[in-house]
Amino acid sequence: MEGPRTLQRTHLLTVGDGRFLAVESHVVAFPDGAVVEDWGWVISPDYINVVAVTEDEHFVCFRQPKYAVAGLSLGVTGGYIEAGEEPLAAAQRELLEETGYVADNWRHLGSYAVDGNRGAGTAHLFLATAARWQQPIDADDLEEQELLLLDRESVERALLAGEFKVLPWAANVALALVALNNAQAT
Repeated sequence: MEGPRTLQRTHLLTVGDGRFLAVESHVVAFPDGAVVEDWGWVISPDYINVVAVTEDEHFVCFRQPKYAVAGLSLGVTGGYIEAGEEPLAAAQRELLEETGYVADNWRHLGSYAVDGNRGAGTAHLFLATAARWQQPIDADDLEEQELLLLDRESVERALLAGEFKVLPWAANVALALVALNNAQAT
């Protein structure tokens, strides 16, 4: 099966220095011959999210406000991948910076298009187990964050109750729980 292809790109907007957001209009041709002249395309950096589980089986989470979310949300470690950085290295760096934790075991849970029709980067999701505290937090996040260590039952309840209000966080937690269940079954 063939997919659409880009015939032309026109830059429309750069926000700030362009590291975090740019917008283009694409001319896109489809296999059936249809052509869309003004396909909106969002360019933003690839990023990572990490569900970290400590040696005593607590999930390292945050309670925090986010600009696009009403009220507080539970969240997991996350951040943009720096130029030339591999996703796993970014995940390890962000976990240490945001939480002060390091982990012995890392599992890549997949890389996912953020928006299958509009771009917006790729999310690389990870599960880190046997996590242990190593140093004080050294994060540059703008929002205030409350670090939490939650047991599995609390995380499962929070996920089902919609308390992880940002889709990649909810997806990362759900995939991590599936991976943990599969590991226990083997």
